[in-house]
Formats: sequence, C-alpha cells, structure tokens
Amino acid sequence: MDFILSLAMQFWPMTIFIILVIIGFIINLFDKKINNRVDFKYKDYPHMKPIRIATKGKGFWGAIILWFFGTRHWEVVKDFHYSLRGENYVIPKGFKFDGASVPKFLAQFLSPVGLLLIGGLIHDYGYKYETLLLKNGKTIGKKSQKWMDMTFRDINIEVNGFYFLNYLAYWALRIGGFVAWNKHRDANSDAPKYLSGIKK
Repeated sequence: MDFILSLAMQFWPMTIFIILVIIGFIINLFDKKINNRVDFKYKDYPHMKPIRIATKGKGFWGAIILWFFGTRHWEVVKDFHYSLRGENYVIPKGFKFDGASVPKFLAQFLSPVGLLLIGGLIHDYGYKYETLLLKNGKTIGKKSQKWMDMTFRDINIEVNGFYFLNYLAYWALRIGGFVAWNKHRDANSDAPKYLSGIKK
C-alpha cells in the first residue's frame, strides 16, 4: 500500500487524471445519450490567430511567471456563424478568447483548442457577455452561468461525441467556473461593443 501511495504522490498529475477519468466514467454511465441536444450546426471551423504571450521585457521572474501561469489567447479573424436550436448566431471578428480552460498539468492530455474548441469559443463569449449574439445583431438576453455551462457541454457532445470528456469539462466548470464568471461580471462586459464586426 505504501508503494502505491508513493507512486501516486510521485506522479500526481497522472493520479489526478486517472481519478477524473473514473469520475467521468461514472457520470457517463448515467447519461441518457441524447445526440441532438441543442441542434447545433456550423459550416466552417472558426478562423483565428494566436495572440503573442508577452514575455519580452518582463524580466526573468516575470517571464517565468507568464511561462508557468500564462495562457495562450486567440483572436477570431472572421465572423464565426453557427445555429443553435434553430436560431442563427455569430461570434464576431475581433473577439479574443483562451479556449477551454484547462489546468496546466492537464494540458499534456487536453489542448485548450482541441476537442473542446467550438464549445469553448461560444462558452467564452457567453461567459464574457452573459448572453449570445444573434446574427441580426441582437442578443438573447441575460443567461445564467449554468445555462452557459450546459450549452458548452451539449455543443461539444454534438461536435465531438466524446461524452466522458464533455461531462468532465462540464463538472469542472460547475465546480470552478464561478471564478471566471464573476470576474467578467465585475468587469461589466457589454456585448454590443462587437456589433460593428457583423455582416448584415
């Protein structure tokens, strides 16, 4: 038993990953496997460019901190059109996001812009503005954090079909997503600032 505990402590990222896999598997067993949850449709993947992680000029310790704790951000360079429950939506050109929020120690298993990219983009927009933007330039009104998290989960299930991973990400958001949600509420982000990028 001591040997097993010693290995678990030595390889703690893998231990956490295995625990998360087991929890996700159990949750997955109880899902009803509904394939068309939000009737999500899109034609093209989002067009985006990476934003430089500004380590230059930060000094040794500043660069080390950014290296370990910084996150790559992306900018949408072309309006991303999609539909949800029969309504047409857009993520406007110029929107910046960081993809799915994956802890650094799990990044070796899951890229923030990998399997969860599309759901992560829409979720980041929803978290920032507390709403989604219709193609006509109007919003759908304020939505709750839980609504955004469920939409993230359901979009990703329809896009990648990986129930286990999507439920794992969903429960991580339900447990810790309030930090990002509250940060955006404190910033009082307002969706209409991006309306100029919409092609009507």
